[in-house]
Amino acid sequence: MRTLISTAFISLDGVVEAPGGEPGYRNSGWTFKDIEFLPEAFEIKGREQKEASAMMLGRTSYEAFSPVWPGMEEFADYKVMPKYVVSTTLTEDDLVSNWGDTTILRSLDEVAELKKTEGGPIIIHGSATLNRSLADADLIDRYHLLVFPVLLGAGKRLFSTTDKDKQQLKLVEHEAYANGLQKNVFDVVR
Repeated sequence: MRTLISTAFISLDGVVEAPGGEPGYRNSGWTFKDIEFLPEAFEIKGREQKEASAMMLGRTSYEAFSPVWPGMEEFADYKVMPKYVVSTTLTEDDLVSNWGDTTILRSLDEVAELKKTEGGPIIIHGSATLNRSLADADLIDRYHLLVFPVLLGAGKRLFSTTDKDKQQLKLVEHEAYANGLQKNVFDVVR
């Protein structure tokens, strides 16, 4: 069974919207404004590229990343990696041709079936809506969270507000950095 890993830049109050400067959000770019850049805090991002065997995205994140990431040197390992986009509306004609093999999954059942196949971990970037749906369906196995020392108030959240049973997490890796960032890696306990 493949491991599904959710990776996120997240504010202390749970917001994941527009961390890199995506338009349309009042706090866009919050990960680099007023926070000192320390390379060691982002070591996990390079490790994720080396350890993942595939990437999963929701439609909105795919549409934001696919025009940009294929040409970015810091995401070179992702360029050739298979991608899975979970969407009910995206078509084959909407896919870019310069970012490796991409498969459209139409449902969470298809994600569950993909997890049963052979292969390494699948990393989920961005994709707040997809993350909430996957968590509610108990399909996420691990969280890689870089927690930023900011409170953003309104914005898209990583975690669902669905009334559901408690889900236990086990902290398997953590570190705090001089700029206030915290790395927290949690396995979902089943």
